[in-house]
Amino acid sequence: MQRTHERTEAPDTDGAARDETAPDWFRFWPLLLLGAATVPGTVLYFGGRWMETPAMQAWRTVCLAVTVQALPFLLLGTALSGAINAFVPARVFSRVLPRRPVLAVPVAGMAGAVLPGCECASVPVANSLIARGVTPAAAFAFLLSAPAINPVVLTATAVAFPGHPAMVAARLLASLGTAAVMGWLWLWLGRAEWLRPKLRHSGHQVGGSRWREFRAGFQHDFLHAGGFLVVGAMAAATFNVAVPRSVLDAFSGSPWLSVPFLAALAIVLAVCSEADAFVAASLSGFSPVARLAFMVVGPMVDLKLIALQAGTFGRAFAVRFSAATTVVAVLSSSLIGGALL
Repeated sequence: MQRTHERTEAPDTDGAARDETAPDWFRFWPLLLLGAATVPGTVLYFGGRWMETPAMQAWRTVCLAVTVQALPFLLLGTALSGAINAFVPARVFSRVLPRRPVLAVPVAGMAGAVLPGCECASVPVANSLIARGVTPAAAFAFLLSAPAINPVVLTATAVAFPGHPAMVAARLLASLGTAAVMGWLWLWLGRAEWLRPKLRHSGHQVGGSRWREFRAGFQHDFLHAGGFLVVGAMAAATFNVAVPRSVLDAFSGSPWLSVPFLAALAIVLAVCSEADAFVAASLSGFSPVARLAFMVVGPMVDLKLIALQAGTFGRAFAVRFSAATTVVAVLSSSLIGGALL
């Protein structure tokens, strides 16, 4: 009898131990299973209804239209940028530039019209040019003009603004003028202590495969710029749908407010230069001059470029150069846009 009693009490003791060590939430597992089954369905139901509202339909339409229109030009621009980085030696630039810095600045600026490259690639290229003896003023003029007036960007601008060749000409002249003025300003006011370049190789590595370098550069530029394109398209769609009309009218109706407003928006959105024309075209409530300022400021000054310049040339340079470029770009857009548009 004693052995039987001991055997019957042992399971009770183990069961009590298991009950004491079991977590409290485990007792409510039926409710947890019910929540796991119903909550996602509820979110999908109400989220789906919210996504079908007219505002969200308009948001999706604008976002998709901007992305689809800009994607081919982004693809072409990054491919050409990767090809130049892999197959064109940096010494070519130093050979074609005049020795006099005051003349080298506009020549370097015009070189951007035939040498496509995104703004992310222009910073290491400018750093490489300075390391090879090119005057910094000319390198900075190329840094600003290459992503703003290259053939891919101008073609994308013509497609985004069909029937408005004056917009393409205005973008070319305003961007080239800004690049040249900034180069001359560096010759006049620039100081060596502001510029602390850190040599970063750009171009072909001796003994390496040029096609491998092309693929690596193209993949990096496309994925990097493509992310900014999607973010910019989403921001443009949100801007068009979510911002009240009264706020837009307050800025778009004033020539003194619309231009600096879109210039500041270009700095924050940081859209790739191959795609910013389509974002600017979607901002139809603003004047042509304001949208021109968006396209001139964006490829020259944005948040990612400021970070790249600070890491390459130093914060002292990035702060001064970015602030001065913004002012010159806005003034150039206002003057040239007011005359042509």
